[in-house]
Amino acid sequence: MVDLPSGRRSIKNKWVLKIKHKADRLIECYKTRLVVKGYTQEEGIDYEDIFSLIMRITSVHLILSIVTYIDLELYQMDVKTVFLNEKLNEEIYMDQPLGFETKGQECKVCKLKRSIYSLKQASRQWNVKFHQTILKDGFTMMKEDHCMYLKCSNNSL
Repeated sequence: MVDLPSGRRSIKNKWVLKIKHKADRLIECYKTRLVVKGYTQEEGIDYEDIFSLIMRITSVHLILSIVTYIDLELYQMDVKTVFLNEKLNEEIYMDQPLGFETKGQECKVCKLKRSIYSLKQASRQWNVKFHQTILKDGFTMMKEDHCMYLKCSNNSL
């Protein structure tokens, strides 16, 4: 919690509520997620770059064809809460979430240290971190599609 610097503005937020049901339609759990209203962010003030790579569908087809032809095993992963893990390069200020205002500090705002859902730069921040990490692990980015990485070791691909 910090005072909002002069000349800066804070981003509004909202709670997204969801009810998860079991197969028999009984309620399994209630889920809630705090998201910022990213559509209110202004370029040059709240973010500089939001570009994030997207793999071409022809690259996916190529990988599946190679896997099938050589009879390889293919593993897929899903990174949960991916946009909540990366540090921010910009200074982003967010209003206190509804229902969680700190008494006596109602005029203060939250200074975000990490990404939160709906920030325009969230996917870019994660992509940059992923790229740096996978290169350190010995992968090489393909020139033909920058979302594809290749690793050769001990005569294996």
